[in-house]
Amino acid sequence: MAWQAHLNLAYERHGERVVARHEHSGPLRILQSLYPEGDAICHNVLVHPPGGLVGGDTLDIAVQAATGTHGLVTTPGATRFYRSDGPLALQTTRIAMQADSRLEWLPLEALCYNDCNAENRLVMNLEPGAELLGWDLTAFGLPNANLPFVKGSFAQHIEVPGAWLERGRIAATDTRLMDGPTGLNGARCMASLFFVTGSTLDRTRKQQALDMARDLIAGSELAMTAGATSPNKQVVVVRVLAPLVEPAMHLLRAVRNAWRQELWMLPHCNPRIWAM
Repeated sequence: MAWQAHLNLAYERHGERVVARHEHSGPLRILQSLYPEGDAICHNVLVHPPGGLVGGDTLDIAVQAATGTHGLVTTPGATRFYRSDGPLALQTTRIAMQADSRLEWLPLEALCYNDCNAENRLVMNLEPGAELLGWDLTAFGLPNANLPFVKGSFAQHIEVPGAWLERGRIAATDTRLMDGPTGLNGARCMASLFFVTGSTLDRTRKQQALDMARDLIAGSELAMTAGATSPNKQVVVVRVLAPLVEPAMHLLRAVRNAWRQELWMLPHCNPRIWAM
């Protein structure tokens, strides 16, 4: 039987404290709100108890951030797209941010198991003055377990309506894409880190973000397969190809911390669950 799940998460400001209101149907949950940085920033962990999606499963996640709020959302582990007998497994995330709000969207990686049929969609709508720092990591197969991705399909959709759209479909049997020099070139993890604003990003801040990212990339083991660009006036993005999740995640965390400190004047603060 297919699982259909919906979660609505809304950040609101009550005095000096940002609070998270949430409701759900099906197997999606938000754990207790945490405040490791004080009342102004609310940390939450999104949990999918089944641990993965099979063909026919649907996860629908909606996040809203009210004016003056700052929320951080992560997950306790990878999102797993398991083998499908044909039907699509779909995860859709819709983010809506009001003016002068901030959100950190930092789920752990998505794992595409052999013979999956999956799609992962992320759509972000930001009003002027809103800012989002987020990432997306996807890995194909389980190389360390000798379970390669040799059959199946994965589609990815990342969008800021009217400003930025990245969409692609990866078929395991497309050897030119999976292993060719103009494709993944044998890499089995692709990742993006993005800083998105609801209005034109100041040129100085944009250049700071690019310079910091490029310096960290140059000193990493992924210097030859990562880069930082600004595709338009509202987005700065770091793109990474890696053989495994771990080196890509290490680089993205480093850039995220640098951006957080420079662009928001906030210290490093990784969610506690990442250390478990």
